[in-house]
Amino acid sequence: KMTLVAVHLAEGQDREEVLRLAGALEHASEHPIAQAIARAAQSDATVEDFANVEGLGVQGIVDGHAVLVGRPKLLAEWSQHLPVELERKLAEEQAKGRTAVAVGWDGQARAVLVVADVIKPTSRQAIEQLRALGLRPVLLTGDNEAVARTVAAEVGIEEVIAEVLPADKVEVVKKLQAEGRVVAMVGDGVNDAAALAQADLGLAMGTGTDAAIEASDLTLVRGDLRVAADALRLSRRTLKTIKGNLFWAFAYNVAALPLAALGLLNPMIAGAAMAFSSVFVVSNSLRLRRFK
Repeated sequence: KMTLVAVHLAEGQDREEVLRLAGALEHASEHPIAQAIARAAQSDATVEDFANVEGLGVQGIVDGHAVLVGRPKLLAEWSQHLPVELERKLAEEQAKGRTAVAVGWDGQARAVLVVADVIKPTSRQAIEQLRALGLRPVLLTGDNEAVARTVAAEVGIEEVIAEVLPADKVEVVKKLQAEGRVVAMVGDGVNDAAALAQADLGLAMGTGTDAAIEASDLTLVRGDLRVAADALRLSRRTLKTIKGNLFWAFAYNVAALPLAALGLLNPMIAGAAMAFSSVFVVSNSLRLRRFK
């Protein structure tokens, strides 16, 4: 759960005003970073013409001001370039592994808001479990390269693809598939939805956005990444059980049919064998209830 940890202001700007306008705009977004800013700001300002700019941030009219909140690139597209001091602060925060968000309105960049996330203690264990299943974990994120590298180091992921837009995430998945890879994508945000749909297996965290859940194949009810490894283990176990059931069901029939055709099989024994076949299949399937 991300939290706002710092606010860096351009010269002459008011902290309360920055949070009031940025917080109101972010309140309309489901993104975890946006929600962190909205919680800290507790703004009751009125928002009009809200729009999510794919992979870059959000924009809208707040109390008559045209407000932008997102990556510096979003502000730059509106000729709102960060002052040198804010550029330096942004670089410093990103070097610490934090996420920095730029705020601007009415043609001028006003502030940089910094949010930080604490890695769940179970996430490193989840990555180890995925590796144990023979999978290759990749961190695919729209976040800053330095932030992504810091997070990856904490959880034990070596391969990092950072600073990608939602469309780029889809392209990364397609590229891996073109190499003959089978790709499972785990995501929880609006920006993950397209990649979740493209992947061979889309896994959405139940604590994430509705868009991600709708686009995925499986929804993991708990917000614990270890559940993804559990889901894959259970799926493999289930498929193994299905194959076992099919083998024995066919084996019974293949072995018994010639005997029955030659008149060497007592009908009572045949009936009992058929019943036992069904009992075996059900009993074998019930072993899945012992899955932990």
